[in-house]
Amino acid sequence: MKTPLLFLSAALAIVTGCGESSNKSAQQTNSTSAVNAPADYLGAVGQAQNYAVRTADLAPISEAIRMFNAENGRNPKDLNELVQQKYLPRLPKAPAGSKFVYDPATGKVGIARE
Repeated sequence: MKTPLLFLSAALAIVTGCGESSNKSAQQTNSTSAVNAPADYLGAVGQAQNYAVRTADLAPISEAIRMFNAENGRNPKDLNELVQQKYLPRLPKAPAGSKFVYDPATGKVGIARE
């Protein structure tokens, strides 16, 4: 009878001990996160701005490609053809350190780092 009770007590001690160390590490993580919160927030804002710029720059080009395809039954050979055929007044500038990447087979345009 003592063996099951001893085993149960040992298991309870192990489970209880693990919970305390997990709580301590969680508290340390939370306090570290609170200290880094302003920097993390500013970093996230900067990333969101970069994403918004890339998305905004691609929107008129993607729309021009769709219009070109609808009227001509094919995708433009390159992005300059959109300007030559007056689907765009000019190509927008790519974000700093990036360039536009266009695949005429699919009609997809993206941004890649230079």
